[in-house]
Amino acid sequence: MIRGLSWRNFDFILLGAVILASAFGTVMIRSAIAENEVLLPLVTRQIYFAILGIIVIFTVASIDYRYWLALYRLMYIGIMAFLVTLTGFGQSAFGAQRWFTVGVLFLQPTEFAKIVAIIALARYFDSAQYQPRDLRWALGSILWASGIIVMILLQPNLSNVLVLSVILAVMLWINGVQIKHVATAAAIGVVVVASLIVVSVAGIRVPFLQAYQQERIVNFVVPDPNDTYGNRYNVQQALIAIGSGGIFGKGYGQGSQTQLRFLKVRHTDFIFAATSEEFGAVGGALIILTLAVIIWRCIRAGQKSHDVAGAMISFGMATLIFFQAAVNIGMNLNVLPVSGLPLPFVSYGGSGLTALMLGIGLVESVAMRHNQMEF
Repeated sequence: MIRGLSWRNFDFILLGAVILASAFGTVMIRSAIAENEVLLPLVTRQIYFAILGIIVIFTVASIDYRYWLALYRLMYIGIMAFLVTLTGFGQSAFGAQRWFTVGVLFLQPTEFAKIVAIIALARYFDSAQYQPRDLRWALGSILWASGIIVMILLQPNLSNVLVLSVILAVMLWINGVQIKHVATAAAIGVVVVASLIVVSVAGIRVPFLQAYQQERIVNFVVPDPNDTYGNRYNVQQALIAIGSGGIFGKGYGQGSQTQLRFLKVRHTDFIFAATSEEFGAVGGALIILTLAVIIWRCIRAGQKSHDVAGAMISFGMATLIFFQAAVNIGMNLNVLPVSGLPLPFVSYGGSGLTALMLGIGLVESVAMRHNQMEF
């Protein structure tokens, strides 16, 4: 398909880490469903999506990433159409429009929107690399990101808005944004976050936020010690599960909080807690180490890229995986508010896993077109 294509530079370390994380996640999903017959089909679905994801990686990697960049406008318009339709007609969860139902599958356009945003921003920074780093240059990238961000905010899905905002901020920083613009943005961010916390604690409703989202903020900032079975229940059970796992855990399928179903959404949001209970600190460290290898290889691909576009794709994926992992593990440890962001490659989710595999395929496409990748 591509003249002169060589697989010598294909990053098999990255592929191996992705397969390891996905396989371990599937194993943990099998345990986390705790013999719930309703959830049992999720294991098979995750396996199918993982296999599909591997095919996607090789397929996307075989095509020059610059061909994908050439389609950025079409991708952007397409994902915006999906997001607009989702806002009005999508299925809801926790008060937000999150997915379409296609047969027995649930399609979450937001997961793919993050990949499209990375592609669009990579194309922008590549085309604008010789422009002065003034406010106009920064606003250009913000405009490209804001279309997708606004549509996701309208669902409302604040956690993924934060993901995209962080990706945008990292790309701006790498491409040389001026310090005065960083300081201004940081000051605005502090004011917005502080105001959000104050009005949430005061019980004032905020537009574009659901009541449960504000309750999560309040419960994190000023937790109610008497709220045993309310909004803090999942976090408390996660802490019990992690603490009871010790160093080596209770054994696969033997975690009391997981198998007795005290720990909720244990196959998605709190799969790290379920892993730590059954495999202990060793299991948690294995997940962190595997994700760290994936992030490292994405960064290496970006460092070796011949152009800005390839670097931004790789750094964008590294940021996406790092931020989602950090937030998910942080909320399991109660050092960050509960956000609903899944643990990359480990938590259950067909759309999320496929989108991540698509992103990894793009990184592999960048890596394959180096003269030689250093290991």
